[in-house]
Amino acid sequence: MVSIQSKWRYLFMFLGIQLVVMALLSREGYQKRVSYFIRIFRKPDTTGVSGCNHTTAGTAGGDVYANLSHIFKAHNHGDEMPYCPKTSPLIGGPIHVKFPSGLTLAEVQRKNPLVVRGGRYRPPDCGARHRTAIIIPHRHREHHLKFLLYYLHPFLQRQQLNYGIYVIHQAGNYTFNRAKLMNVGFREAMKEEDWDCLFFHDVDLIPEDDRNTYVCDSNPKHAAIAMDKFGYKLPYKMYFGGVSALTPLHYLKMNGFPNNYWGWGGEDDDIGVRVSLGGMYISRPSVKVGRYKMIKHKLDKGNDVNPKRFNMLAKTRQTWKLDGMNTAEYETISRQYMPLYTNITVNIGTEAGLHRPPPTPPHPAKAAGKAAGKAADKPADKTAGKTADKAPAEVPAKGPAKTSAKLEEGLSEKKSTLRDR
Repeated sequence: MVSIQSKWRYLFMFLGIQLVVMALLSREGYQKRVSYFIRIFRKPDTTGVSGCNHTTAGTAGGDVYANLSHIFKAHNHGDEMPYCPKTSPLIGGPIHVKFPSGLTLAEVQRKNPLVVRGGRYRPPDCGARHRTAIIIPHRHREHHLKFLLYYLHPFLQRQQLNYGIYVIHQAGNYTFNRAKLMNVGFREAMKEEDWDCLFFHDVDLIPEDDRNTYVCDSNPKHAAIAMDKFGYKLPYKMYFGGVSALTPLHYLKMNGFPNNYWGWGGEDDDIGVRVSLGGMYISRPSVKVGRYKMIKHKLDKGNDVNPKRFNMLAKTRQTWKLDGMNTAEYETISRQYMPLYTNITVNIGTEAGLHRPPPTPPHPAKAAGKAAGKAADKPADKTAGKTADKAPAEVPAKGPAKTSAKLEEGLSEKKSTLRDR
């Protein structure tokens, strides 16, 4: 009888110890599972304070606006404002991207109350560590721009950046030139502020993970490493298209972008070669983080495939110092500070140049013969008057390029500051 009771006692003790060990091992996992189911049935908290941890809220449902309500009430503009954390607590990871019908710019503006005129933003409760300009080459893509702004503004706010969005609109109906518009965007953005980093962003690409931070690296950065268009894989090693980032110093080293790629294709690869020729290499985020969804569309009218692109690429090593930021000519037609972005409309000319060349004057001997014939038939004073009225006038360019020397002089003073930040 005693032996049976002892066996049961030992059995219960063994089972009890086993249950305690299992409970300790599964405690963390149990809490995660319980909190997961609680979040499913609980409404999102929109009354939190800015000091709480926002990562969980940002991840829930992948809503890019999920945790931004926490910063709306914090308006500390004191002189002693602390710097933002090196890693923003608002970053939540993957973002669920969809394209709702009926979206308007007014709704995007309503959802981004801290964005000020011209598409500018800075964190209201801490000093931003980075200043980033977004350059968007554009023409006839207002529908795509609306969706990009809907996702890009909260995406950048979650990273606690001081940022501005510039839409560079090509005037007229001549063939589209993406790279030249990017040269224009760099110059116009740098006129307004000494940006640390400039992101050159296609209007039809939406970022899908806010851990893909819009700050520059020590080398030129290709952010759009994994697009759904390419099965979320890098199509080839030297690909530099979609979304890329440069510091002003990177831009100087590679002489900016080419100006002579009219139409679709070629300029991305040319820029990738320039990175190498400038003594730099391409940096990229991981494939899991650098994900983008493309807004499906047909090839734009006025942006046909460039048939010369392969021949031009073969000559990049000979042309990159002769064609770039040092030769970009354009005219600024208008600059509009819209609620969500700065719109800069420019005339970038044609393959023949910024302005049509004046008609070729006739050979002097032929001109003299024609003048003598007309003098015999008509009075001399009337002929002279008509000839003077038809004389072509040369029109000066309104947007002369800054020289490399001037840009280098301005940047040399900032190198030490950029390294310390």
